[in-house]
Amino acid sequence: MQVPEDGVLLRIFLGEDEKFDHLPLHEAIVLKAREMHLAGATVIRGPVGFGHSSRIHTTKLLRLSEDLPLVIEIVDRQDKIDAFLPELNRMMAGGLVTLEKVKVLRYGSR
Repeated sequence: MQVPEDGVLLRIFLGEDEKFDHLPLHEAIVLKAREMHLAGATVIRGPVGFGHSSRIHTTKLLRLSEDLPLVIEIVDRQDKIDAFLPELNRMMAGGLVTLEKVKVLRYGSR
């Protein structure tokens, strides 16, 4: 599958402890993206962060509940991202979702 030069970056911010259908939410999102044949998805785990609640989530040893921040990034064509958004909305109870236009310089092997 080829991604054109003009693409869209879908960025999803959520907590590590969030669930959907008995799966970690981040895993469910990646599986749904794969099922819908999006170009790819990457989950990035942050060592510290906070969201709308202003509660700090950290890897420090003194904390019992980490619930670390996660970011999922997906880049594909606008139409494919637009088709994915209703599914994402159905899966997420909260969190932050952003979109931005990107220039894809390379995708896949040469």
